[in-house]
Amino acid sequence: MTTSPPPGTAAGPTTLPVTHWFRTFGRPPRILGLDVARALAILGMAGAHIGETSAFDPLDPSTWLDLVHGRSSILFAVLAGVSIALMTGRRDLPDPERMPGIRLQLVGRGAVIFLIGLALELLNTPIAVILTLYGLLYVAVIPFLRWRPRTLLIAAGVLALAGPAVLALIAILAMYPYGAGIGLVLYGSYPITVWLAFVFAGMALGRLGIERIHTAAVALGAGVGLMVVGYGLGLVGAVSGITSWAPGEGSMAGSAAGWQTYPEAVAAADPLGAVLSAVFGVDPHSGGTAEILGSGGFAVTVIALCILLSRPLRWVLLPFGALGSMPLSAYTAHVVSVALIGGPGGFFTDNLFWAGTAVALLLVTTLWSVFVGRGPLERLVGRAAVAMASPPRRKTEQGAPVV
Repeated sequence: MTTSPPPGTAAGPTTLPVTHWFRTFGRPPRILGLDVARALAILGMAGAHIGETSAFDPLDPSTWLDLVHGRSSILFAVLAGVSIALMTGRRDLPDPERMPGIRLQLVGRGAVIFLIGLALELLNTPIAVILTLYGLLYVAVIPFLRWRPRTLLIAAGVLALAGPAVLALIAILAMYPYGAGIGLVLYGSYPITVWLAFVFAGMALGRLGIERIHTAAVALGAGVGLMVVGYGLGLVGAVSGITSWAPGEGSMAGSAAGWQTYPEAVAAADPLGAVLSAVFGVDPHSGGTAEILGSGGFAVTVIALCILLSRPLRWVLLPFGALGSMPLSAYTAHVVSVALIGGPGGFFTDNLFWAGTAVALLLVTTLWSVFVGRGPLERLVGRAAVAMASPPRRKTEQGAPVV
């Protein structure tokens, strides 16, 4: 039985699909290291959802699995920025005349990802599905597609350094507001103001050519430096007794009931303490400056290492590359599997199930990549992007459709 090779490649009439795949998959223009990093992000998020881990202790290797918490989703967000840069010109800024089509493609892509995220949320698992935010980010970055790497890095730095403190202060001054929009983009599990910092950083990496060895080496050093600064800041906060503040946290006990009690309510909420907690917050999903710098640096370090190791270890990393080439399909399969086993609203943790999930995803995505090619949901998103940017059809007087 013969099967057509993956789209975009050509195999000889006697070449087996498996042989052809091993020879060609992950070769330029595809960047194997980025696919491997995406695979690690997917497997890490699966571990954060269903794994059983102990509190991280750098001196105890048995606790190192705890690193998946918070950092995996941040790695996913940074990679989203890299992907956006790659699909909009790589190292070159997109030409102005191409911008209308690019904007529409990103809107179409983001809309479908957002809808997939909503569908997964309807399964009512305990998982904080990241795809709804992921879809919004594709639209949110549209005004910044022609920013140069330096500008993107400055914007990421400003959001990282000032964003958490500003959010904390606004929360207190507005007496902890709530609503669908606020919960989605400001004070939910993934506040878009914080996560844009990761996407901007990823876009800068893509524009700088992260696939090049020299760039990856520099990024590795920068990532390690950010980890030292971020986690060092968190350590200072812990020693000083400053607790982490998470977006949306706060007591309603001091809420004002009008202008007469507003000053007392603001004072009772301790604005200075909240700002300090937002700056020194380093716990996973705290959204603190320390976490953004430390875990953002961790993500950059992982991406750089994957780029540097993908050439000498290509054969070993190919299954991870296959998984990372279809992250949307893999993530969806993981969430669906949790819903099927746990049931609506069910919660469980099991490292054996985590290991089984990892093996199953690696095996199925590798076979799919060999014999079919692109992931099913990746095909859907790609078609939506093309359809969104395609010009409308019109009919001639004779009724024949033309473009």
